[in-house]
Amino acid sequence: MAAVKAPSLDLGHRQRTEVRLGGFGGQGIILAGYILGRAAAVYAGRNAVMSQSYGPESRGGACMAELVIADGEIGYPRVVNPDLVVAMSQEAYSKYALGRVEQCLLIVDEDLAKPDEDKEKGRTVLKAPATRLAEELGRRMVANIAMLGFLCGTTQVVKTEAMRDAVASSVPKGTQELNLRAFEAGCASARKLLEEQGKGTGR
Repeated sequence: MAAVKAPSLDLGHRQRTEVRLGGFGGQGIILAGYILGRAAAVYAGRNAVMSQSYGPESRGGACMAELVIADGEIGYPRVVNPDLVVAMSQEAYSKYALGRVEQCLLIVDEDLAKPDEDKEKGRTVLKAPATRLAEELGRRMVANIAMLGFLCGTTQVVKTEAMRDAVASSVPKGTQELNLRAFEAGCASARKLLEEQGKGTGR
């Protein structure tokens, strides 16, 4: 896998960013997309649009959420060439990540999606322990929020404060504390990864 290069990870300063989130039904992929869009539009003052698709089964089949986040007007609301793809299942990796452009950053749930080493050679791929972090919190269902924490911590596509506020205001009542803990766990994992890669590259 390619070493992490901090400048290529910073998506927060782009005028337009296209994001694709993929996984299987039941993982909360659509909710994760909604929260990301809400963080950008409501709490960060940017524009955001989301589209979604499901496989043949609403639970267990492949599903995807796509977002366009921009500073100005969004003339075309669909993702054409994603800047970031998140794959939380092997099927999502095969279906939504393999055809991406070379410059696109990929984040995978390291326990559920195994990237093709040959096809990913020379590309930037980050491995997030999202499901494992959720299991450590006792609720596998918050893996999507842990992934948002990791995504936010590594790319800054939306500032951490905005994402935190969006999580708290979007998850079901009574689950805010658990979800925020999952988010913080994902952020901490991202910081650890960047620190390790920084040491490894002499930064």
